[in-house]
Amino acid sequence: MSLKRQADILQAVRETGSASITELAARLDVSTETIRRNIKPLIEQGSVLRFHGGIMSPEQTEDPPFQRRMQLNRTGKRQVADLVLDMVRDGDSLILDNGTTTTYVAEALRARSNLVVVTNSAQIACRLASRNNNRVFMAGGELSGDDAATFGPSSIEFLKQFEVRCALVSVAGINARGELVDFHLFEAEFSRAAMAQAEETWLIADQSKFGREAPVKVCELGKVQKIITDAPPPEDFAARCAALGVHMVRG
Repeated sequence: MSLKRQADILQAVRETGSASITELAARLDVSTETIRRNIKPLIEQGSVLRFHGGIMSPEQTEDPPFQRRMQLNRTGKRQVADLVLDMVRDGDSLILDNGTTTTYVAEALRARSNLVVVTNSAQIACRLASRNNNRVFMAGGELSGDDAATFGPSSIEFLKQFEVRCALVSVAGINARGELVDFHLFEAEFSRAAMAQAEETWLIADQSKFGREAPVKVCELGKVQKIITDAPPPEDFAARCAALGVHMVRG
């Protein structure tokens, strides 16, 4: 029975790239304790990798294509998006950077009206431009074939024309030193430019981002005002946020 369950776990991870313990327990109709027992040998033999709250395919250690990333930790990303929806008011002005979590946020924000949204993501622009009298401004620049987002000097200059209440920023990870990090320099540059044009910066990150490394530093933790996440972060990270005055909003 354990071998059959382990095979089902591997199949679930292959389909989406990663899965939380609770998602696996619900899918296989067993307890979370049973899932933890069954993933232990899979982790030991290298078939899957552990992250906080779940497991992932070894191939996920590098940034996968956008549509594949949309399926990773989607339950957590939707929870984050629902929290953002409660915090955004009708008529707000926002910058949303490119990313799967911000794309889920854009889907949730279709319930709001009269928003002013600045973004470099065609995925986000298409979700919000035709809704409830929203105004969407799309930054120009070189277009990425993977995720239909624009980057480069022209997109940075475009951002400088706006002053908004809030920048919603996503990153590849929050490393062990508490730094916000990303895989690509141009994404980090856009995020920093967005933060400079906003009264507040909200970092939106599901629990898989805690402790994750990436080569490009976006900024120090103290540069953001709020972190919106789907689950309690590691205790040492929560303490660091409290010391810096970074407000934690979690599901």
